Amino acid sequence: MIEPAYSELIGFPLAWTPGTNGPVRGEAIHAPLRTPADLEKWKGKLKGMIVLVDAPRTLTMPDKPYGKRYSAEELAKMTEAPEPGATPFGRPAGAPGMNREQMMAFRDKVNQFLTDEAVLAVVKTSYDGDGGAVFGSSGGPYQKGKPVPPASVAIAAENYNRVLRLLEKKIPVKLEFDIEAKFYDETTKAFNVVAEIPGTTRKDEYVLLGGHLDSWQGATGATDNATGVAVMMEAARIIKALGLKTQRSIRLGLWSAEEQGLIGSRAYVKDHLADPADMKPKAEHSKISAYFNIDNGSGKIRGIYTQGNDMVKNTFASWLAPFADLGATTVTNRNTGGTDHQSFDAVGIPGFQFIQDPLDYMQRTHHSNMDTMDRVPKSDLVQISAIVASFAYHAANRDALLPRKPMPKPQPARRDGPPPSSAGGE
Repeated sequence: MIEPAYSELIGFPLAWTPGTNGPVRGEAIHAPLRTPADLEKWKGKLKGMIVLVDAPRTLTMPDKPYGKRYSAEELAKMTEAPEPGATPFGRPAGAPGMNREQMMAFRDKVNQFLTDEAVLAVVKTSYDGDGGAVFGSSGGPYQKGKPVPPASVAIAAENYNRVLRLLEKKIPVKLEFDIEAKFYDETTKAFNVVAEIPGTTRKDEYVLLGGHLDSWQGATGATDNATGVAVMMEAARIIKALGLKTQRSIRLGLWSAEEQGLIGSRAYVKDHLADPADMKPKAEHSKISAYFNIDNGSGKIRGIYTQGNDMVKNTFASWLAPFADLGATTVTNRNTGGTDHQSFDAVGIPGFQFIQDPLDYMQRTHHSNMDTMDRVPKSDLVQISAIVASFAYHAANRDALLPRKPMPKPQPARRDGPPPSSAGGE
C-alpha cells in the first residue's frame, strides 16, 4: 500500500495468472463480482484500477488452539453413522445457488470480464486463516485456451479488510504490485512417478501405495502433500531394508495434478484399471488388491476409513491391533473425500485413506503460505511410515485379494478440475 500510508501486504500470486510486467500502481476499488448482475453493474468502471473482488471476512479473537489431536471420544464418534449432509473437514460443498459446472463457467466469465475491463490487478482475500496466514490456490484455469484474468493475488485478511475500511470512509487507497510469473505451456502433460518392489509367487498381482506430488504455490507444500509422498517412500524403504518378501508386488504411485481434480490418479486408473465412463475392467483390475493413500496433513495415523466396505473392517482392525499403543485403533465405515483414493474407489477397487490427527492442517497449512517443513512433526511421520509398511506387507501376503464392493455403474464424463472454491483434502 502506497497511500494513504505505506504498508506491506502479506500475500502471494494466484496460480495460472500472469505477472504485471514490472511494477504497477493504481487506485484501489472494491467491486464484488459474485453474480452476472455484478458484472453489468461494474461494466466500464474498472479500467486502470486495482480491483478487490471479495467481500470482507469477519475475524474473531481465537479462543481455541490451532492444533489438536483426536480424543478417544472423537474417534469413537467416527465409528457412528455420519450426520446428513456432512462434508470432509466440515467445509461447505460449494457456493450457494451454483453447482460445480456453473461455478467454473462463471469463473471463466469473470476472468474474461476483468481482462476486457483492462484492470491492472485483481486482489482477493485469504479465504481462511488469520494472523498473516494466507490461503489461496488458483486465480485462473489450468486448461490452455480458457480466459486468463489479469495479474491476481491473495492477501492476508487483515490487510484486505484494512483497505476496505479505508475505501468505505471515502479515503483513496493506492496499491502497488510487482509480480513475476510465467506460463509453462511448452507441454500440457503432467507425469506420475511409479515404482515397484516385485513380488515372489504372485508378482502380477499388487498392492498400491500413493500420495500426490503437486502442491500449491504459496509455500513448499510440506504437509500437502510432501509428507504423504515421503511416508510412502519410507514405507517402501522399510520393507526393502528389512529384507521382507511378499507374494504380491508392492507398487508406489506418486500422482501429479491431484489439486486440479485427481487428474494423475484418474489417468492411471483409466489406463490400467477401468474407464469410469463404461466401467469395463482392464487386465489389471483383477490383479490389484488395494490402494492406500496419505493426504490429510502430517498428523499420525489414528485409524482408517473403509469407504463403506464393511467386509474389510475386521481385517483392518487386526492389522491395526499391534499399533494400539501408538494411538491407531479406529476403523470406520465412513467415507472421506478430496483425494486420490476416490479415483480407485470409483471403479470398484478397494481404495482407502487413513484417519490422521488434524494438527493445524486446516487452520494453518492447507493451501497456505505456512505449508512449510516447520509444521511437520517427524515422530508422526515415523509412526505413519511403520503402519503403512505393515498394511502393505499384510495385503501383499494375504491369501486372497481384499474384498470389494459391487462394481459401480458407468459414470458420465465430467470436466476436469475442482470448483474455484474447492478446499477439500486436495
